Amino acid sequence: MMKAFENKVIWITGASSGIGEELAFRFAAENALLVLSSRRFDELIRIREKCRMTEEQCMIIQLDMTDCQNFQDAVDQVIRQFGRIDILINNAGISQRALAIVTLPETERRIMEVNFFGVINLSRQVLKEMLKAGSGHIVVLSSMAGKFGFPLRSAYAASKHALHGYFETLRLEMKKENIVVTMVVPGRIKTNISLNSVTGNGSAYGIMDKGQINGIPVSRACIKIIKGIKNKKFEVIIARQEKILLLLKRFLPSLYFYLSGRISST
Repeated sequence: MMKAFENKVIWITGASSGIGEELAFRFAAENALLVLSSRRFDELIRIREKCRMTEEQCMIIQLDMTDCQNFQDAVDQVIRQFGRIDILINNAGISQRALAIVTLPETERRIMEVNFFGVINLSRQVLKEMLKAGSGHIVVLSSMAGKFGFPLRSAYAASKHALHGYFETLRLEMKKENIVVTMVVPGRIKTNISLNSVTGNGSAYGIMDKGQINGIPVSRACIKIIKGIKNKKFEVIIARQEKILLLLKRFLPSLYFYLSGRISST
């Protein structure tokens, strides 16, 4: 029996760890054709070997999401090898652990370049190929911080809010073109996102938050993500207590602001 993603060309950004790495393993098990990209080339090689895939089945592209000038070349490489891109999973991103008042403008700009401008510019280049093919699926990893503000996440939350505005609009514009857009909205997932977060001056935070340690396992999160992609969902929310905050913000905003200021931000 043919699997749901068999022979589908799936491009995963930020594929060298965490959710991106786990998605690579799971799509490899589905007999998909993979494109894995991140800044860490050696880690991508490790993942391809762990997936037991050949260079013909799994393409590796070293890609910095702040270097938009190289996106067209990356897309051209994929098209030369596979002829198409069926699914783009925008997973690359960085988080923040700093008060707004001490976060430098250059740090805020870097967060926006990676989390927003890099994502929309790569998606635009891939979208051109999807329109030629007459179909495609763009998946965007956002965050519950894209639904509401949270302490120590000012620029991060702003970048994720921006993704929702952009891709919800793109979904409407592409509806008649057979292009699907799925927003994935995770809460705290047990990854190294806090370790790799940036402080106000742009240096690595380097601390594993308690919230991340006790977060939803990556495997469980990826099962939900893949199910959402398969069912062409508009939005996939993966969260625990953050769901309560989301409801409170909508229906009891005063209580939301009271509680969100008391919940640990690390």
